[in-house]
Amino acid sequence: MAPTPRPSTLDGLCALVTGGSRGLGLLLSARLARRGCRVTMAARDAGELRRGADWVKERTGSTVATEVCDVRDRDAVEAVVRQTESRQGGLDIVIANAGVIQVAPVASLDSGAFDDAMATIFGGAVNTAMAALPHLRRSGAGGRLCLIGSVGGLLAVPHLLPYSCAKAAVGTLGEGLRAETADTNVSVTTVHPGLMRTGSHLQAEFGGQAAKEFAWFSALSGTPVVSMDADRAAERIVRALERRRTRLVLTPAARAAGVAHGVVPTVVTRISGLAARFLPPSPSPSPSPAGDGGAGGTTEGGMAQGHGIDGARSTWTEKVRRLGSRLNDRAARRYNQAVPGPPTSA
Repeated sequence: MAPTPRPSTLDGLCALVTGGSRGLGLLLSARLARRGCRVTMAARDAGELRRGADWVKERTGSTVATEVCDVRDRDAVEAVVRQTESRQGGLDIVIANAGVIQVAPVASLDSGAFDDAMATIFGGAVNTAMAALPHLRRSGAGGRLCLIGSVGGLLAVPHLLPYSCAKAAVGTLGEGLRAETADTNVSVTTVHPGLMRTGSHLQAEFGGQAAKEFAWFSALSGTPVVSMDADRAAERIVRALERRRTRLVLTPAARAAGVAHGVVPTVVTRISGLAARFLPPSPSPSPSPAGDGGAGGTTEGGMAQGHGIDGARSTWTEKVRRLGSRLNDRAARRYNQAVPGPPTSA
C-alpha cells in the first residue's frame, strides 16, 4: 500500500466501518488509518475482526478498535455507534459496507433469499445510517456518511437478483439522504463499484448448480480489465469521501453499463437476457442431497471451491475457474477472506 502523497483532510477524524473485517471493508479501514483517522471496524465474526485489526496494524502501524455487530440488529448497531463515539471522542465518518452475495438462478431460490439480502444489505445500510446521522450532525469537521452500493444496483444482473434488488435500494437511500441532508453539515456519498478483486467469491453463497455458478462468478470477478484491484478501489472511495462527492461509480464497465441502462434500458435488459442463457441453468426440482447446492439451497464459496458440489468437479468448470480466478484467490488470501477451517458467512 503506497503512502499517501499529501496531507489529508481526514487526519484526526473518527471513523466507523461496518463489514470492516475483510475484503473492501478491511482495505477502507486501512486507508482511513493511513490518513490519520481513529478507526473502529465492525463485523459479525470476532476472529475475523482480530485478524483484520492485526492486518491493519502490520501494514499501517495504526491500532484500530473492533466491535462485534450484526448490522441486521438495529439495537446492536445503535449501541456500536454510541460506543464508538464515546471511545473515540466523536464520530465524523461512517461507511456502511456490510453485505452478502448470493449467486444463483432465481428458479433455484425462494423468497427467503430476497429477505436475507434486503435485511443485510439494505436493512444494514438503513440501520447504520439512521443510527449514525445524529452523531455525524454533531461532528465539528462536518460528518461524512458513505453507503456502498454496486453496479448491480444500477441494473439487474442475472443470477444476482436478490443482491441487485437490495443494492438498488441502497442507491435510492443514498440519493434520498443526500437530498435531505443538503442543508446540514453532513455529506452523503453513494459508491457503486463494479467487479473487484476482493476474494469475496469464497464468502459468497451459491445455489442451483453451485460448482458451475462458483466457476463463472470467481472467474469473471477476478479477470483483469473486467474487474478492478480492490486496494485501488478503496483509495478511490476514500478520495471521494475527502472531496464529499455525491456519487462514485467504479470501473469503466460499470460506468458504461449504468449509462447504457439509463439511455436504452430495454436494450440492456434484452442483452442481460441473452447473457443469462450462457449461465448455468437451474437444476431440476427433484430432491437432492443436503448441502449439494441444489434447488432451494445455497453453498458457500469456500466449500464450492474445495469440494465441488456435484461430487466431482467437471473438467470445464475447473479450467474456467483456474483461468479467471487466480488473482481473486490471491486477493482472498491477502485480504482476510480465506482462513483455515470451515468458511464463515459474509
